[in-house]
Amino acid sequence: MTSDNTQAGPTVRLRFDGPVDQETRTYARTKIDAVVGRSGLPAVTGEIRIVRAGARHAECPWLATADLHVGGRQVIAVAEEATGQELVDRLQDRLRRQTEKAAHAWEAGHRTTPPWRGGDRRPA
Repeated sequence: MTSDNTQAGPTVRLRFDGPVDQETRTYARTKIDAVVGRSGLPAVTGEIRIVRAGARHAECPWLATADLHVGGRQVIAVAEEATGQELVDRLQDRLRRQTEKAAHAWEAGHRTTPPWRGGDRRPA
């Protein structure tokens, strides 16, 4: 479900910046696919960016940011860790929690925009 291709359609684009080894890339794709590809989720699109800082003195040189759309809801997750594997595991946990909330709200038919901001005015 993750893709490096911008023309891939309704998928999650996974980008890597800095000296990210192939093992971490493969691990990240596997873990992210497990979250966004689970059955019962509405359409998931967006981008996840994993960055490794070039400075060796950085305390947590790995950073990940995710900006996804699950159904009609936006999911944002950020993680910072000392190793690539720890980073991917932390990001997976955060994304799993957030996508579960978004999927639950989508299934329940909750509005994404409150009525006082121009959203649907029907009762929940």
